[in-house]
Amino acid sequence: MNQVTAILIGAGARGQIYARYAQEHPEELRIMAVAEPKADRRALMCRAYGIPADRAFSNWEDLLARPQMADAALICTLDDMHTEPTLAALKQGYHVLLEKPMSNSETECRAIAAAAEEAQRVLSVCHVLRYTPFYRTIKQLIDDGQVGEVASLSQVENVGYWHHAHSFVRGNWRCSEQTSPMILQKSCHDMDILLWLSGQRCTRVSSFGSLHHFDAAHAPQDAPLRCTDGCPHSVVCPYDAGKIYLTDNVGWPTDMLTTDLSREGRLKALREGPYGRCVYHCDNDVVDRQVVNLEFDNGAVAGFTMTAFTTDMARQLKVCGTKGQITADMNANTVSLHRFGESGPREITLETPPQTNNYGHGGGDYYLMRDFVRAVQSGGDGNLSSARVSLQSHLICFAAERSRVERRIVEL
Repeated sequence: MNQVTAILIGAGARGQIYARYAQEHPEELRIMAVAEPKADRRALMCRAYGIPADRAFSNWEDLLARPQMADAALICTLDDMHTEPTLAALKQGYHVLLEKPMSNSETECRAIAAAAEEAQRVLSVCHVLRYTPFYRTIKQLIDDGQVGEVASLSQVENVGYWHHAHSFVRGNWRCSEQTSPMILQKSCHDMDILLWLSGQRCTRVSSFGSLHHFDAAHAPQDAPLRCTDGCPHSVVCPYDAGKIYLTDNVGWPTDMLTTDLSREGRLKALREGPYGRCVYHCDNDVVDRQVVNLEFDNGAVAGFTMTAFTTDMARQLKVCGTKGQITADMNANTVSLHRFGESGPREITLETPPQTNNYGHGGGDYYLMRDFVRAVQSGGDGNLSSARVSLQSHLICFAAERSRVERRIVEL
């Protein structure tokens, strides 16, 4: 098996996770260069992957100005910074692994899909749920006819109260204009899965949702701008920054604050950076709950709920067919198949392979990287999430946001 070489553009949380595959499988993948604006994260990647100083760049433009130096580019920048490096990398001849969403612009998503086809390069969008044993098992049950014809699907994404506060109130994805609407950033995974499981084309979309809770109107009396400014509500507030970031956990999400993970380093980051702000005094504008309804061309329907107000971070799914139903919980890693007329359900407990332990999304991150490497080696075989395939779910997200904002049904 030939080793694949790659450059990394964006060394944040997602970039670090995808690059980790090179540490654990050096015979399959090697990181050759990095572009990252934050000097501490850039230095961290250089140490971890033996990247020389002359291959460490503060911006992607300087990296891609060099002659092609690897087989593939892992593009893990923020949402509004995906298109230009992707198009430039494809033009240079790189295969591309692109963090989702492809772009926060419908026009740019179409341009990326067209460019990937023209360049005849592998472009895999990080729709990691397709790669999980959990959803692959469900897809196989459906394709094998175990529930007959799919009539309806229902999926719930429990974001988790602290995760929502971290990423969508205090964090990078708090403002739709700066990155993308939450239905696109967080839940294009879910639109992709519902589309994939249905095996149909979506024809109509409706959606409702808003920013309901995380605003100044809901701030407790006398709550300061920062949790570190002596908030009188810190003991009872579940969103207190100290409760989330000053614990024994120095992995995600705490490692997003700073590279100095000592208590003093974290305190400094909370006093000076975005993650120490009161959740009721931030500049966020994305929704904190949203529902989406889909209709497919064969008449099947799907419903999706995304909510911040949950204790757990998990997805639950119910597939209803003409011959049976599937009930599944991703957090519990269980799938239940109950065929009509049978005495009871058949429980399918899925094991998580040990090699996926250092990855997220139920092992999806690991299998995405494994399959991307193999697709590059084979010239494109086995690419579950090509740009052309992924474009469809992105179009659903754009339609859902139009429906929510304009309060109307959108025809696709």
